[in-house]
Amino acid sequence: MGRIFYIMGKSGSGKDTIYKRLTAEMPQIRTVIPYTTRPVREGETDGREYHFVDSEYLANLQDQGNIIEVRSYNTKCGIWMYFTADDGQIDLEEADYLIIGTLESYRAMQEYFGSERIIPIYIEVEDGVRLSRALERERREPHPRYAEMCRRYLADCKDFSEENLKQAGIRKRFANLDLENCLAEISRYIRDLRV
Repeated sequence: MGRIFYIMGKSGSGKDTIYKRLTAEMPQIRTVIPYTTRPVREGETDGREYHFVDSEYLANLQDQGNIIEVRSYNTKCGIWMYFTADDGQIDLEEADYLIIGTLESYRAMQEYFGSERIIPIYIEVEDGVRLSRALERERREPHPRYAEMCRRYLADCKDFSEENLKQAGIRKRFANLDLENCLAEISRYIRDLRV
């Protein structure tokens, strides 16, 4: 029986870096490319980080009943949709998967596939450190969107509240104080569960 190892954490927690490193270290675990209606960012490629689509494409998948989970965010740049589709990428009879997402999408995946098949990997970092990281990352963008960065930061404080984490059954946490140590701990955790 395959499982989905679901990486999540507030923005600036290092989840994207950890996800990329884990996919390189564990090529036997498959990945799933989510969808979004937001614009492509500098350095992103369609079909690598996301499938970049429009609202009409999402509506067609919804009409076909092929949406696992969908979220919308009213950003400073307009409404952006993020979603996971039942498009043949996931076959839990064949493999394990590594997915990155939000607490909301994690809960939707639990409902869709069953909670016993979704393993949470929650990464946390002290709020001041992650704000600093997010600001530094945004500064590197050709057209920084500081208002959107602040919106994400504040939304994460609410979305990943202790109450919401408890309701979602998130007990184990991985503190990303040192990337290499955190990565090693998560790798061991995944390997132990796959045995």
